[in-house]
Amino acid sequence: MPGPAPQGEPAPPDGSLPSQVRDGAGTRRLGVYVHVPFCRVRCGYCDFTTYTAEELGPQAGATRAGYPVGVRAELDLARRVLDAAGLPPRPVSTVFLGGGTPTLLPARDLAGMLDDVRDRFGLADDAEVTTEANPDSVDAACLDALAAAGFTRVSFGVQSFVPHVLAALDRTHDPDRVPGVVAAAKAAGLHVSIDLIYGAPGETADDWARTLEAAVALEPDHVSAYALVVEPGTRLAVQVRRGEVAPPDDDVLADRYEAADSALTRAGLGWYEVSNWARTPAHACRHNLGYWRGDDWWGVGPGAHSHVGGVRWWNTRHPAAWAGALEAGRSPAQAREVLDPGERHTEDVLLRSRLVEGLPVDRLADTARQELARLVGDGLLDDAAARAGRVVPTLRGRLLSDVVARALTG
Repeated sequence: MPGPAPQGEPAPPDGSLPSQVRDGAGTRRLGVYVHVPFCRVRCGYCDFTTYTAEELGPQAGATRAGYPVGVRAELDLARRVLDAAGLPPRPVSTVFLGGGTPTLLPARDLAGMLDDVRDRFGLADDAEVTTEANPDSVDAACLDALAAAGFTRVSFGVQSFVPHVLAALDRTHDPDRVPGVVAAAKAAGLHVSIDLIYGAPGETADDWARTLEAAVALEPDHVSAYALVVEPGTRLAVQVRRGEVAPPDDDVLADRYEAADSALTRAGLGWYEVSNWARTPAHACRHNLGYWRGDDWWGVGPGAHSHVGGVRWWNTRHPAAWAGALEAGRSPAQAREVLDPGERHTEDVLLRSRLVEGLPVDRLADTARQELARLVGDGLLDDAAARAGRVVPTLRGRLLSDVVARALTG
């Protein structure tokens, strides 16, 4: 089951926002994230808010068939709250359906959710609309329907192309199916992202090389590659604690990252965030860039997180409790944080220093600027970028991003 929710102050029952959210609102884009919590199998490493049908049963508000009703209700709440806060009307720039496995729902339901966003907020003319999908949860007809509804991207949770690595991650799809669904997505006119995980129990350097080779052969527009993290409360954490599997080794993870960067760069994909590579800047995930740049987004669904103007909140995690709150006319938010200017500055530095576009040096505190020469000398920051007034990590700096972050915020 999902781990404990983060702590914070009580969230207002009506979801209202403080007046500070209006400051600078005209410079921030608005995104919508819709969390779909359903999975066929719960993976042992996952600490996201996800449930199988067996875990949920027929509880009101927790069934796949009834889920779009709750999404619609929270979008109505979002419209009311943002209007009441006095925020200027903004069309939604990005929509991202994540999970879980959104494509366990029928394509018509996903299209309906996008229509609900469009009806309440409007979509920017160049809106990016993404859904996550497992390779075994879609076919050509589904992908065609999503493209016709206005989706522009699909992010496939491939993780690995090696069967025994997939088994270690509790992934159930057949890797031989991936080329077919990627081809179908491209034929539908969708941009394709492939998500990978490295450092799984039993994975070898050759396994990872095989996965990278298979991924680049599909010529995706975007690749995300994340190190396996042992999250508290997961089945993997229990296995590590019992000594049943070894925890990921930091040196091995660094080797895997360097191999990924080399293979993806050779294939024409450039890094734009520490764990993300894109065919061109236009293929970068603009929704995720909104997170890293401090834009506004409303997270819909159980366990979803939101951020508007320095106010961050998160929803209750159980689908039945989430739906029950909305049905009663209350916000499903469990708690929130109102960041002060210092906290917002620290967060801005932490996130923007992970991007290839970099962080302007003039956003750093004086004490942090004094660290730049040392970080450049240690090979952690790009010298040319620093001389041009931007903080951009080198490959070594990406591997040691925590060290860079501490130096720039300490």
